Amino acid sequence: MESITHRTVTVNGIKMHVAEKGKGPVVLLLHGFPELWYTWRHQILALASLGYRAVAPDLRGYGDTEAPPAVSCYTCLHIVGDLTALIESLEERQVFVVGHDWGAVLGWYLSLFRPDMVKAFVSLSVPFRPRNPKSKPVETFRAVFGDDYYICRFQKLGADCSMDGVAS
Repeated sequence: MESITHRTVTVNGIKMHVAEKGKGPVVLLLHGFPELWYTWRHQILALASLGYRAVAPDLRGYGDTEAPPAVSCYTCLHIVGDLTALIESLEERQVFVVGHDWGAVLGWYLSLFRPDMVKAFVSLSVPFRPRNPKSKPVETFRAVFGDDYYICRFQKLGADCSMDGVAS
């Protein structure tokens, strides 16, 4: 798409797909669930035209980025480790971060655990919520939003197929 460059980088023990364009300060774009770098295609072009280097990875387990088989490989510490290694691979000390949905949650964690690497953070659609050890996220989503909430629907094997024909 309009000269967006795609490459694979090795970060934190996995191969990560990255889409990028532009030169200048880095804006790291973190996609939501169940999305990919493609969510940011228009913003990548716009940011590049304004003098930024827009970088949008497929996060761990999504798209063309490796998906380790063990559930235990998907903690926020693993994913922040991926993002930290990605920023280092870009040869940057600090980046602007924009996160949407799940990407916003990860942006909050990156800002919390590695504030030295975040120049500024924009969270789209998700406020910061500290972890509550007495509350399980999916159970909370189900109680608040019901079984048809998109995250709840994806908890069953084959749920991605059951979304066909569901109005958005």
